[in-house]
Amino acid sequence: MAVVGVGHELNGDDAAGIAVARSLAGLAAPHDRLLVIDAGPAPENTTGLLRRFGPDLVLLVDAAQMGEPPGAIHWLDWRETDGISASTHTLPLHLLARYLVAELGCDVALLGIQPAANTLDAPLSPAVSQAVASIVADLGAALVPA
Repeated sequence: MAVVGVGHELNGDDAAGIAVARSLAGLAAPHDRLLVIDAGPAPENTTGLLRRFGPDLVLLVDAAQMGEPPGAIHWLDWRETDGISASTHTLPLHLLARYLVAELGCDVALLGIQPAANTLDAPLSPAVSQAVASIVADLGAALVPA
């Protein structure tokens, strides 16, 4: 499995995905079947690394405008995100996901976090920070054998 955090660290809550990846990075080191990537605003630049790793599942984590309260977390169908703005990314996630499925033969899941604000040079909002901590705790518990 590969966890790919997507976002722009200088745009407030848009950094939610990379905050998840950075928090999970320590878990990947002792496990040869887990790869955690901070992809920043250009997740397509990670395709070579993903190809070499050969995951069966790629989990994309990103801030997503879902019309929910800030910090809401939802599984999204990447096939239905072509109408969602990807202005902070160089390539829309549905195109990346389609490429990964076709070229790597893996499954792709997308976990969205509703931002409060994508303000330039702002930290994560409290609601999004709490959502990041919740995701990290849940994924960490699921990924680390007891």
